[in-house]
Amino acid sequence: MMESNERIRKIRLLAEEYRNYTAENLSQLVKIKSLSGEEKEVQQEVMRQMREAGFDEVTMDPLGNVLGRIGNGPTILAIDGHIDTVDVGNPENWSFDPFSGHIADGFVHGRGSVDQKGGIASTITAGRILKELGVPDGITFYCVASVMEEDCDGLCWKYIIEESGIKPHWVISTEPTNLNIYRGQRGRMEMHVSFRGVSAHGSAPERGKNAIYMASRGALEIEQLHERLHNDPFLGKGSITISEFVSGSPSLCAVADSARLHLDRRLTWGETKETAIKEVQQAIGQPEAKVEVLYYHGKAFTGLEYGMEKYYPTWKIDENDPVIQKGIETFKALFDKEPLVDKWTFSTNGVTINGIHGIPVIGFGPGNEVLAHAPDEKVPVDHLVAAAAFYTEFTHHITR
Repeated sequence: MMESNERIRKIRLLAEEYRNYTAENLSQLVKIKSLSGEEKEVQQEVMRQMREAGFDEVTMDPLGNVLGRIGNGPTILAIDGHIDTVDVGNPENWSFDPFSGHIADGFVHGRGSVDQKGGIASTITAGRILKELGVPDGITFYCVASVMEEDCDGLCWKYIIEESGIKPHWVISTEPTNLNIYRGQRGRMEMHVSFRGVSAHGSAPERGKNAIYMASRGALEIEQLHERLHNDPFLGKGSITISEFVSGSPSLCAVADSARLHLDRRLTWGETKETAIKEVQQAIGQPEAKVEVLYYHGKAFTGLEYGMEKYYPTWKIDENDPVIQKGIETFKALFDKEPLVDKWTFSTNGVTINGIHGIPVIGFGPGNEVLAHAPDEKVPVDHLVAAAAFYTEFTHHITR
């Protein structure tokens, strides 16, 4: 017990001692614009910071993910943060330069500070602390700065697990949790529903079959379907909405012979790709309508082309699962209070890590998720310090 208390005391002290170091590292990352597929420059800075922190090995895989390793034990812990960000939107909605990385009033300001570069900066600091205190026996610690998540969540981890062959035993997602512990999220999928009509001259529409009318009737049924979707006590209700309506015809003087609906489907616990497709087909009630799940195919900044189906499975971890219990124990030991255990409203790389590959995931990240993708994004430096301490102590907790 004395040894554990002394370690926790040192972790707290070092995390606080490196407060400015962590904030400055994050500031440098924020200053480098890094949209999905354009992360090369920021990944070079991440690698520099990892090497400066003393990581044993720093590598970049063919997709552009950067993996910093400490230790070489049989039990693998990976702490993930995606380095890519969304764009800034209308600059007039920002009260400061989105890429300033300005540190003031206890915050690091700028795009990506919350979603999700802050988690990476804190993990690099955790690596530095581990190098000073010693990584626990039997542990391999990875800091993962992953790419292309904003374009296709989970794609980066599909590559890491299925192509690089690195399959951790435990994963921490540093997506923003406001320093709460998260254990799941709704899944999602993207679908097209296509309708084929028959063109005719606009002066005699009765000769044709208007695909817009077919799609419109289908759209009204989709609206009703949303109200009937399943509700989970923890993750909440499934949802479906039409985010795009596209039609085509030989001319503006002709009956439309094609139409397409783009569906955004959020999946709660118990809903799957197969059940979601069947629900749409039954709701629309038009056998000729084609329902299909879309496929993402992207090109990384490395030049590698890679893709996956746009089905991102729902996942949740039982609160009694060891990964969550270890997180709760870590939180209480460091902060002397009970954590709030909750879930994300949005999607994360956990869709692949746990949803497809079943690897235990816990969420703990600096920053408030309400600022993700929003103007005036900023993260408290206090959160960065706390997260660095949490990632360090969690590494020790999983050895017990």
